[in-house]
Amino acid sequence: MWNVMMSRIAPRNRSGEYIRPASQFNYTVSTAEDNPYQPAAGRYHLYVGLSCPWAHRTLVVRSLKGLQNAIGVSIASPSSDEGIWVFDRPEEGCTTLPQLYQLAKPSYNGRCTVPVLWDKQTNTIVNNESAEIIVILNSAFNEFAQHPELNLYPEELKETIDRWNDKIYHAVNNGVYRCGFAQTQTAYETACDELFAVLDEIDEKLASSRYLCGEILTLADVRLFTTLFRFDAVYYGLFKCNKKRIQDYQNLGAYLRDLYQLPGVADTCDVEAVKRDYYGNLFPLNPGGIIPKGPDVTNLLKPHNRF
Repeated sequence: MWNVMMSRIAPRNRSGEYIRPASQFNYTVSTAEDNPYQPAAGRYHLYVGLSCPWAHRTLVVRSLKGLQNAIGVSIASPSSDEGIWVFDRPEEGCTTLPQLYQLAKPSYNGRCTVPVLWDKQTNTIVNNESAEIIVILNSAFNEFAQHPELNLYPEELKETIDRWNDKIYHAVNNGVYRCGFAQTQTAYETACDELFAVLDEIDEKLASSRYLCGEILTLADVRLFTTLFRFDAVYYGLFKCNKKRIQDYQNLGAYLRDLYQLPGVADTCDVEAVKRDYYGNLFPLNPGGIIPKGPDVTNLLKPHNRF
């Protein structure tokens, strides 16, 4: 029964390793003449889940750039009964995320995930890949942003940012899921060792650098932050990533507090939603559905003393 349930929420290969399916909507927003998705305030909308680290990335960039007035947000929550995302209130005539996907593309039969960047003008999904959406939010809407001067993906650092992103995605962002959704001991131990090897490497890097790419905040930091924020609350226990907590790292712990205390970032964080959705909906990992009372996230407000 456990194997059947895990196969539904976590597709695996023959070695029992979790394999994350690729996103299927990969359009962009730009001023290119042949691009149907032109920048405009009020035209685009984000659909997110507060517990989802991938969706959280988009909320962080939206907040840092000051795009709250240009791009709206609607919240979806996971349904433990149906195994899908459902809206808190109807959106575009839809009550569930799969219905929204069908509205955008009636022939669609893939996974229905958040985040979604929706075009209200054409009633379709522009993009459902978080790594691409945050690039769009960083550059496509500067004329409507409160902080257009903030560039989280500067040309001179793109190679370094991309290198960090590749490493962090495999070992950390997706690495925690590879630990939690592993279906063999070998697959789990491989993912866990890779996860903490990279966390140790990052901790060492941050001893002499405020952010991953130096003194400038970048998309690489955003992508790492949303995993770090959830780590001690859910990944450490529920996903068996329990060699060490983030707050136990001298530099990573302070770095997490630094990012959390950036203007507007804390407003995108909801640890209670994170615990409720992870512990309450991943039945194969937590059959009793008991939601832990801790940890106390007020420690994220302590001084970070970062440079």
